[in-house]
Amino acid sequence: MIRELPLTIDPVAARRWAARAHAPSPWLHEEVARRMAERLEVIRLPVRRWAHWEPARGGLAGHDLVAAHYPRAQAFRVSAPAVDTPSTVQNQAWWQRWGRARAPRATVTAPPEGAMQLVWANMLAHQVADPAALLADWQRALAVDGFVMFSCLGPDTLRELRALYAAAGWPPPAQDFTDMHDWGDQLAAAGFTEPVMDMERLTLTYDTPARLLAELRELGRNQHPARYDALRTPVWRERLEQALDQHLRPAGGGPLRLTFEVIYGHALKAAPHHVVAPQTAVSLQDMRQQLRQRHVHESSKHS
Repeated sequence: MIRELPLTIDPVAARRWAARAHAPSPWLHEEVARRMAERLEVIRLPVRRWAHWEPARGGLAGHDLVAAHYPRAQAFRVSAPAVDTPSTVQNQAWWQRWGRARAPRATVTAPPEGAMQLVWANMLAHQVADPAALLADWQRALAVDGFVMFSCLGPDTLRELRALYAAAGWPPPAQDFTDMHDWGDQLAAAGFTEPVMDMERLTLTYDTPARLLAELRELGRNQHPARYDALRTPVWRERLEQALDQHLRPAGGGPLRLTFEVIYGHALKAAPHHVVAPQTAVSLQDMRQQLRQRHVHESSKHS
């Protein structure tokens, strides 16, 4: 039986974080988006429409990389109603805004059902309290043979910080992050096929504890249900910075070091399979998709 993932996200904290304005996009998110966009080169599936889930949180520069890869495709930016999503046009240089026209973009709370060839979700999945619902949303958005590409943080993320907090007897500094194999199982359970999972570990360095803490605040918030539930004092902040300086700086000197595990996932939406029974119910949407798919295959045979 597949367990619900992740295990340690407070849904109230997740909703509050999602409702905040997210601009500018964090540097790490943009870097992961750049690395994920490079993987589009090996995918030959046609994309006429694609949806970017929470682009302000995932990376506005990353959005432009995907748009440049599919210049004729219509882009849908999917954002929760409460999220104040900055316009991608405002973040473009003047020569990009006045350059050749691109395919139209639209900001929506949900894309047209079964109409996307690509769902792009960068550095989002580790921040949601109900990943099964998120995967179901991706399934509904995709057309048959469409694909999802996503990235998120894995369980080795912040391992140095977790060890420091545990040694000090403090509550966890962040929620637990899901292993890539569990994400693969979750994709299969949601009805995706041919899931491909990959991961890499990045070591980020910081000159000072203050800079490290500032960047962590840009990346997200502690959503663990057992997190400290009151305001910390300046004295505690000073203790924390001293502990970071002591435990995260190499013995021979140099900048503070912190590990981030980044997981990449890719999967296809297969045609629905209906069990033959005396009475079989098929939705109108599924029937339309099957007829369109059959028409495409027949056309390719005779071409």
